Amino acid sequence: MNPTHLAGPVLVLGSGLLGASIGLGLRAHGIDVVVSDPSPSAQAVAVDIGAGRGFDDAENLEPELVVVAAPPDVTAAVVAGALQTYPSAVVVDIASVKVAVAAELADILGPNRGMLERYVGTHPMAGREKSGPVAALGELFNSMPWVLCASEVSSQHAVKVAHSLAIDLNAVVFRFTPDEHDAAVALVSHLPQVMSSLVASRLQETPPHALSLAGNGLRDVTRIAASDPALWVQILGANAPKLLEIMLGVRADLDRLITTLSAPTAPGARLDMAQLMAEGNAGQTRIPGKHGGPAQQYTWLTVLVDDKPGQIAKLLTEIGHIGVNVEDLRMDHSAGLQVGMVEISVLPSKRVSLVEDLTERGWKVIL
Repeated sequence: MNPTHLAGPVLVLGSGLLGASIGLGLRAHGIDVVVSDPSPSAQAVAVDIGAGRGFDDAENLEPELVVVAAPPDVTAAVVAGALQTYPSAVVVDIASVKVAVAAELADILGPNRGMLERYVGTHPMAGREKSGPVAALGELFNSMPWVLCASEVSSQHAVKVAHSLAIDLNAVVFRFTPDEHDAAVALVSHLPQVMSSLVASRLQETPPHALSLAGNGLRDVTRIAASDPALWVQILGANAPKLLEIMLGVRADLDRLITTLSAPTAPGARLDMAQLMAEGNAGQTRIPGKHGGPAQQYTWLTVLVDDKPGQIAKLLTEIGHIGVNVEDLRMDHSAGLQVGMVEISVLPSKRVSLVEDLTERGWKVIL
């Protein structure tokens, strides 16, 4: 597949976070983008931020591509309408579920299913906890996975145009069948969302003095619990069969742990707890490393910095001068002191020398 750049115009149906971000990204390449949204105010905001021109100013529009950025529960209907309204355009959707959308779309089109040769289901694996066009970023898709789920009847031209959209937005293209896609996102996206929300729900009645002890562990686990409930109701409902299969496995693990914790000193209980944690270790090591490469184990060290402007930049600059690459970085704050704690991930072979060099330069490193 050798995609070319889109020529445009591109019609984006939906001006939420993803739709507006697509518009901004394409406009950065000089591509003519038209934005349409059922909400006049949402469309106006998208136009104001530069995501494209308004649909009302696009008479006799003949788009090269229509991007359906609508909620999952109406995606199929909007795709069908676009296929019928723009007979020369390729139409893609960016919904986070594919099997249910494809089945509903085929039912809607009925005897006009030949139009499906111009349709490709896609899914950019990018987003933010914030929603709406005001949260849009033209760089949202940079280096992020963009999955193409072409059907058996999708034409080569349609697939090429869909591929070009992802490439123009600097995404990394993957090819999955709709069923493969839904099984994968149930595990790597939908399950984490559910587990994050379940953990965060336990905090509702927690006394403030207990929450004052919270650190990065709790923040990491619950970060995505801030996501839009209305959107996730649609996603979970549309991909329920794939997610349910995984959740039943999680329930079995929880039942096993509950049984063990009910008698924590019984013979074999400690071994079972250790085995459960070891199974988690084994699964975590399978997550791909940087740039999609092989999984790589890193080591962490914590550096105390004064809670004032410029300190983190100074620290990172000095690490650069030392010649060590920072693989990952997290920030936390002391609960009782005006200091920040910068957690830095590096290759294990670099840890000892980095600690020595930073200490010599006056930084306080916590081992």
